[in-house]
Amino acid sequence: MDTAAQLLEPLCAGSPRALARAISWMENGHPEARALMAGLWPRLGGAVVVGLTGSPGAGKSTLTDQLARALRARGQKVGILAVDPTSPFSGGAILGDRIRMQRIAADPGIFIRSMATRGALGGLARATQDAIDLLDAAGFGTILVETVGVGQDEVDVVSCVHSCCVVLVPGLGDEIQAIKAGIMEVADLFVINKADREGADQVEREIEAMKSLAPARDWDPPVLRTVAAQGKGVTDLLDALQAHGAWLRSHGGLARKARERARLRFETLLAEAALRRVRERAGATRLQALVQSIAEGRMDPYAAVGDLLADI
Repeated sequence: MDTAAQLLEPLCAGSPRALARAISWMENGHPEARALMAGLWPRLGGAVVVGLTGSPGAGKSTLTDQLARALRARGQKVGILAVDPTSPFSGGAILGDRIRMQRIAADPGIFIRSMATRGALGGLARATQDAIDLLDAAGFGTILVETVGVGQDEVDVVSCVHSCCVVLVPGLGDEIQAIKAGIMEVADLFVINKADREGADQVEREIEAMKSLAPARDWDPPVLRTVAAQGKGVTDLLDALQAHGAWLRSHGGLARKARERARLRFETLLAEAALRRVRERAGATRLQALVQSIAEGRMDPYAAVGDLLADI
C-alpha cells in the first residue's frame, strides 16, 4: 500500500492497518496524502462526530472509554481520536490515552489513535480533521474526539464536531474557567463528571446561572451528571447526544456545521501553504536575518512581515 490507489479500497473496507497508515500519511505530509483525500472525499458524510473538552483531570478519557462501550453495545463502530499536547521544548507528546483505555483497545469495532497537537492552535492537531475524514470513510459510525484539555486554546473543536461536550468536575473551579474560556459558546452539552463528589450541585447552579447570562441560542445546552469511573449517567449522556443530533438535522445545523468546518480547514491549509511558500521563496538566510533584526530591536515584527511580503 504505497500509493493512494492501493490504500483507498482497503481503507474504505475498514482495514485497521490501512487506516493507521493513512492517518500517518496525513500527519507526516506523505506525497500521496492529497491524492488519497481526493479519492475518499465523495464517500464522506456518514459519521457522527462528538467532541469532549474540559480541564485536565476532569475524566475525559474515562468518559470517552465509557461512551465507546455504550455505543458498541448499540452495535456501532467507534473511532477515537485523543489529542495530546506537544511539548514546546522537546516536541514530544505522551500520547497515553490508549493506556487509559486498555479495556476497549482490543475491541475490533473500536479504533483508537493518539495524536499530538504539534503546536497547532485551538488544541487540535492539524491532521485531526483529516483523521476524522479517514475514520468516516472507513465506516466508523461515531467518532469521539477528546481534546487536550487546556481550556482557552481548544475552542476550535466546535468547528470540527457535530456535538461538543464540555466536561466539568466539582472542586476545580471549573465554573470560573468556563467563563474565562468562552466555553458557554462552545458547549452543546455540559457534563458534570465525578458527580458523586461534594460540590456537584454548586457547579450545576453556576452553569445554569451562566447560561442565563449568555446570548440566546436556539439550542439550550442541557446539564448532565456522570460518574464515568462507575459508568453512571453514560446512557443518559448518549441519549442527550442523540437528541442534539436530531435537533441539528431538523434545524439545518448539520449544514451550518459543515460550513464552519470547511472554513476552518480551508483557512488552516491556506495558512500552511502560504507560510511554506514564503519560506521557500525567501530562503532560510533572509528569514533568519529578519528574526535577528527583530530580536535586536532594529525592526519591529510588523515591519519585518511587510518587508518580506513586499518582495514575494
